[in-house]
Amino acid sequence: MTSTLAQSGGATVGSPWLNIAIFGLFVVVTLVVVFRVGRSNSTASDYYAAGRSLTAAQNGTAISGDYLSAASFLGIAGAIAVYGYDGFLYSIGFLVAWLVALLLVAELLRNTGRYTMGDVLAFRMRQRPVRAAAATSTLVVSFFYLLAQMAGAGGLVALLIGVTGKAQQALVIAVVGVLMIVYVLVGGMKGTTYVQIIKAVLLIAGAAVMTIWVLGLTGFNLSTLLGDAVANSPKNGEAILGPGLQYKNKVDLISLGLALVLGTAGLPHILMRFYTVPSAREARKSVVWSIWLIGIFYLFTLVLGYGAAWLVGPAVISDPNTPGGTNSAAPLLAYELGGPFLLGLISAVAFATILAVVAGLTITASASFAHDVYANIVKKGQATSRDEVRVARITAVVIGIVAIGGGILANGQNIAFLVALAFAVAASANLPTILYSLYWKRFNTTGALFSIYGGLAICIVLIVFSPAVSGKPPNAAGRSASMLQGVDFHWFPLDNPGLVSIPASFLLGVIGTYVGSREKHNAEKYAEMEVRSLTGAGSEKAVEH
Repeated sequence: MTSTLAQSGGATVGSPWLNIAIFGLFVVVTLVVVFRVGRSNSTASDYYAAGRSLTAAQNGTAISGDYLSAASFLGIAGAIAVYGYDGFLYSIGFLVAWLVALLLVAELLRNTGRYTMGDVLAFRMRQRPVRAAAATSTLVVSFFYLLAQMAGAGGLVALLIGVTGKAQQALVIAVVGVLMIVYVLVGGMKGTTYVQIIKAVLLIAGAAVMTIWVLGLTGFNLSTLLGDAVANSPKNGEAILGPGLQYKNKVDLISLGLALVLGTAGLPHILMRFYTVPSAREARKSVVWSIWLIGIFYLFTLVLGYGAAWLVGPAVISDPNTPGGTNSAAPLLAYELGGPFLLGLISAVAFATILAVVAGLTITASASFAHDVYANIVKKGQATSRDEVRVARITAVVIGIVAIGGGILANGQNIAFLVALAFAVAASANLPTILYSLYWKRFNTTGALFSIYGGLAICIVLIVFSPAVSGKPPNAAGRSASMLQGVDFHWFPLDNPGLVSIPASFLLGVIGTYVGSREKHNAEKYAEMEVRSLTGAGSEKAVEH
């Protein structure tokens, strides 16, 4: 592989036209599905929640499709190939996080809300300020997540079709953004769901084929694979089998782990999926389905990552002349195993992954703005279903444009790392407020606003002034690992702010609750919410009060 890349000048791998053809086929098929499904969207419930008509298996598969983003496939495989054990921590954290979602959030959330996180928070608090805060948080988390997917799109296409210039990669990211907008405008949640189901099946099947292939080359002996990976990593050697290669500071490692484990239960696009099934029982079963599918996939990433370290080599993957950087590990492994055709298939799956996830993020963010801000704040609950969906579609276009701009800026960053930042924002701004709302009778509007805005502000400020954005020293290739090159204005020492911002948000929720006055009827509304969340009684009714 080293010689292959050297001969190509690092510009492209495989057949660009074959890669484009396979990806084009996927786009055509999914667009046909989206257009057919989109015809049945007639109400806000259809557009936001697929008419609550999905089965647990369908929704669980779609959740896995929504959750297994470009970070899971491209970012984690690259992180394991280059950093070994530290890279696999992403897989562990992303998977363990589902236990928090299953045990504490999924069923209660489905019983209490209608379409968005704001429905749950506003159930027993003052609607307008809480819904505004929930919408703000949803938009910010979605934006951070979209950055990762768009960055993955730029790097992947650079590898596949030899697009190396910044302007050309920016154009590619723009094309992905336009496709994303089309999926959301036409298909709504139902169309997006079917795209995610198709993508999940393709992704897990593709990863399974590559995993079996790699293990087959080692006689299905994992120890042999690890030994071969060590042998082909002369710079790091056995260090790739232990912690500390990427995260020298153990506090940094703890901060990352905390963000990953607690972030899932606060991700708006995952929470919204609990509303697409007809009952809380189906919501709980959906999570079980998704845990199995996601767990199997993350086991595959261990083999894919170390397989790339063995067959491709960390030196090639991290070489600045390799398009896509560390995100190219899985496609390069596919090329090494099966040549241009397997590369084209795996890359099409990776692109499907990006498109499906960005579509899910976009519909979640647009639904939150239309439902929480437009319908319940601007129109004070008097908006028609048609107007609400129209505003959601306009918002989707705006979000798509913003995501394109952010993706161009973040192009070249490891996308697993970028997603970890989104998890930190979700865990800081959303999770404390959700848990307090569901489980703490005394919790009030002031506490919710303190927790959301405070957690959001602390997390974003710490990210901006962290080494993730500026100040990391150049590596052996002369390139800084920070998002901005050639500048240094960081003062916060950790890459991921979760260790500080998450506890701070929980604390701010408590402070705000006791600073704020007791609200009239709060105890009664909490009792009603408790009954509904535990039994599902009345969960189909509109959440208006």
